[in-house]
Amino acid sequence: MPSNSYEKPDYWSQKAFKEGYPARSVYKLQEIDKKYGFIKKGIRILDLGSAPGSWTTFVIRQLEGTGHVTSIDLKPLAKNVKSDNLTFIQGDLYSEEIRKSAKDLGPYHLVICDAAPATTGNKVVDTARSSGLVELAIYYAETMLKPGGNFAVKIFQGGDQQMLLKKMREIFTEAKGFKPVACRTESFETYLIGINKK
Repeated sequence: MPSNSYEKPDYWSQKAFKEGYPARSVYKLQEIDKKYGFIKKGIRILDLGSAPGSWTTFVIRQLEGTGHVTSIDLKPLAKNVKSDNLTFIQGDLYSEEIRKSAKDLGPYHLVICDAAPATTGNKVVDTARSSGLVELAIYYAETMLKPGGNFAVKIFQGGDQQMLLKKMREIFTEAKGFKPVACRTESFETYLIGINKK
């Protein structure tokens, strides 16, 4: 019986564990940052759908005590994800109260979102849900980023990618897709990148 690669920890999962990150997703952000150079000391970052906290941990480490990270999720962050320059807000990204709290801590230089919908196994339903989350993240980016700010969001391929990129091109000087090497080969997730908010 073929084993599903999701069941056994792969190279990236083992590396994450060794380096003290809650999940392997951290290497996707590391690749995005290596390519685009979004994370600079002293900036304010908004991390949407952040639990268990790998992306939050990565940006905190990169900021080295400078700047500020606002991290939001329905679920709590892993216990070891804490820092003096971190504000964690537990709640629903669709809630007006949560949006207000996020906005009060901004404006931001960078909005990142690795949120994934609760998957059903039905590709049509899952990609539609993913698109909905991306639209929500774009709304946060549009209303909370400073001019010149940047954005990175996960999307399931096939989920209105071109339409969403078109929308992003109205907000950013440049918008494009990017699939990090750390994505699992069988995964249909990729990322949309928004550069330099108008």
